[in-house]
Amino acid sequence: MGQPTHAFSDHEWWRSAVIYQVYVRSFADGDGDGTGDLAGVRSRLPYLAELGVDALWFNPWYRSPMKDGGYDVADYRAIDPAFGTLAEAEKLIDEARSSGIRTIIDIVPNHVSDHHPWFRAALAAGPGSPERDLFHFRPGRGAHGELPPNDWPSQFAGSTEPVWTRLPDGDWYLHLFTPEQPDLNWAHPAVRQEHEDILRFWFDRGVAGVRIDSAALLAKDPDLPDLATHPQPHPFVDRDELHDIYRSWRAVADSYGGVFVGEVWLPDAERFARYLRPDELHTAFNFSFLSCPWHPGRLRAAIDTTLAEHSPVGAPATWVLCNHDVTRTVTRYGREDTAFDFATKAFGTPTDPVLGTRRARAAALLSLALPGAVYLYQGEELGLPEAEIPVERIQDPMYHRSGGTDPGRDGCRVPLPWAAGLPYAGFGSRGEPWLPQPEDWPSYAADRQERDPGSMLTLYRRAIALRPRLGTGTLTWLPAPDGVLAFSRAGGAICAVNFSATPADLPAHSELLLGSGPLDESGRLPQDTAVWLHA
Repeated sequence: MGQPTHAFSDHEWWRSAVIYQVYVRSFADGDGDGTGDLAGVRSRLPYLAELGVDALWFNPWYRSPMKDGGYDVADYRAIDPAFGTLAEAEKLIDEARSSGIRTIIDIVPNHVSDHHPWFRAALAAGPGSPERDLFHFRPGRGAHGELPPNDWPSQFAGSTEPVWTRLPDGDWYLHLFTPEQPDLNWAHPAVRQEHEDILRFWFDRGVAGVRIDSAALLAKDPDLPDLATHPQPHPFVDRDELHDIYRSWRAVADSYGGVFVGEVWLPDAERFARYLRPDELHTAFNFSFLSCPWHPGRLRAAIDTTLAEHSPVGAPATWVLCNHDVTRTVTRYGREDTAFDFATKAFGTPTDPVLGTRRARAAALLSLALPGAVYLYQGEELGLPEAEIPVERIQDPMYHRSGGTDPGRDGCRVPLPWAAGLPYAGFGSRGEPWLPQPEDWPSYAADRQERDPGSMLTLYRRAIALRPRLGTGTLTWLPAPDGVLAFSRAGGAICAVNFSATPADLPAHSELLLGSGPLDESGRLPQDTAVWLHA
């Protein structure tokens, strides 16, 4: 299709962008069937433009059986019929571009759906066939091959199910996630060529970037050894072979001016930074900040560590408070334990929504003031809490594979409320949403918040509009009382956040730009409140 008809002038926009994550299934329902779709997204482009975001990141919108929310891809060159058509995706990319909004799509390279033509051909071809070389098929262990080929654990938190499934012909196949998501063999040249062709397919259609799911898991030790006896180097996490893959991808992206953001969960800062070298990925998600508790010392350490690990490779940091996998910020920050860990998720964890909302407002100003790019998850700008889904309506495989102990991720995926006075809070016109909305969902509706100068939506709109005044320079910590974080940016702006119970004096300034809440009667900064100031 050639290069896009409209070109953006800022080639390094991604270094300081505000990027909005769209979980299509739950964003807006254009045809009234209860499932969000591309028509719904197109209808809300004016809302997104007014919010002021620079780009939209779409979770997988490809043809899929939806066994894992679309992360089981059957065809990368087709849109799932529930969401629309390829022509409509092209139209959405073009219309968003005309509104000054770029498009980032999701790629899931570790695995495909068991409905993918490659996997179906592998099943039909039988043991020892070339078709099975595209995946990880192995004979089992034990006297009769009845035991899995190795001891690798599932990548779904809380799951005790094996990562191997045995077929009637005796072969086992590897799936680090669900059995419906067979892992690809990235040592096979056809796998590499196919994904580079997929990248070109979407860059040709005008996308600006690609988010890489589970980016550190693709390469496997060809011997598939037991993890217990071969923990280092890890047999399937962060293997050195990955970097050659991403260098090849970077060459493709550079030919289009495209960018990458990787989902890279690694505790080792030096190894994490390797993915951000100038000839590999442009950016990676910052999970240490996302999972950090609402605590000044811990947050400052997470910020300092993030900036330090990005500095040697010249890559910008990214800041994320929540996403489609993580408990929503308002709920998490209202709990006794404000950190996030998949292993600690449980039903019935109490939360204080008023406290959580106050902290989430302050966290919005904190994250938007930091140098680098910021990702917002849909509904974050509305202050949505985590919804409690009746167990009979839960669809997330995390819940089912944990034996019902993990509540799963559906609580942060509930369809958005757009209009308080319409059925299903304006998400769609007729059909009941695919996940049930809580009874109080209309109180969070966008149309109601647009009229409220004190709403979360108004705060986000004002903050994003003011963000350019902070500049693109570095961060300098300022002296502050215990329990207060304060820093300046090279553009002359200051951000201060008070975590302590004692109101704090504001740093010296000439202008109050924005506050997450009102100052107290004496003009001091109350607890769990943030401000932006001009020096």
